[in-house]
Amino acid sequence: MRSLCAALVAAVLSACATSGAGSATAAQDPDRKDWIELFNGKNLDGWIAKIAKHDVGDNYANTFRVVDGTIQARYDGYGGTYDAQFGHLYYNRPYSYYLVSAEYRFVGELYPGAPSYTLRNSGIMIHSQDPRTMPRDQNFPISVENQLLGGLSDGRKRTTGNMCSPGTMVDYNGKPDTRHCINSTSKTYDGDQWVLSETLVLGDSIVKHIINHDTVLVYTHPRQAGGVVTGIDPKQLTEGKLLSTGFIALQAEGHNVDFRNVRLLNLEGCMDPKNANYKRYYVKSNPAACR
Repeated sequence: MRSLCAALVAAVLSACATSGAGSATAAQDPDRKDWIELFNGKNLDGWIAKIAKHDVGDNYANTFRVVDGTIQARYDGYGGTYDAQFGHLYYNRPYSYYLVSAEYRFVGELYPGAPSYTLRNSGIMIHSQDPRTMPRDQNFPISVENQLLGGLSDGRKRTTGNMCSPGTMVDYNGKPDTRHCINSTSKTYDGDQWVLSETLVLGDSIVKHIINHDTVLVYTHPRQAGGVVTGIDPKQLTEGKLLSTGFIALQAEGHNVDFRNVRLLNLEGCMDPKNANYKRYYVKSNPAACR
């Protein structure tokens, strides 16, 4: 089973790497990659903010904003104290099998009162619960995080593309791993340089974190588990429940962070070659999508 999953992942990554293959103008080209631009570069249409200690949809103090074609997380309206108001910006529909891609960078200093561990720290959440199921005071969504860390320019290694598990856990190296965070094998990225983060998600089977085209972490079987998340509605958490689908969110934890080129390649669709919207790179069949 693991060798089959590994072969499937390799095939998907190979297909995604050749995104320019085939005729870009042929409407029925099975090799043309139909990337979905999650961020239109102009505004936050299609996104939902949820800031801890505030109601869903309340983009408190304009935490998330669009400036010069980037989504920015800023805290200048917080009145001088962060007060654990962790923020997440959710795309408004869930996905199950996909590759999500975004560039990020850290700028400025840690906001006063933000926890020290959030220094040059953000993330992209996958398989997240619907933000509309989160009570006002819930701190983090039940989700799996592709943790994004910036180097501290101190000569020490600080990996990015790590896995953190608010309300969840995963299997790592084929065994259950209860650590809240698992470090990747990435390089350290100091300063305010843009870094490309990609997350390959295949339902509840396998997840890959990819930084600047280098696979830095692989784990399997994301599922719900207690810990880290507070203020939840108990009905939303079932210990051991496999996570096969969910929302994608960008994180604001207290350090200024920018995102751009946020897009998604859906890997679930029509796998019948006789149909107009058949794609060779799909790995999950959805007969209802055929036309």
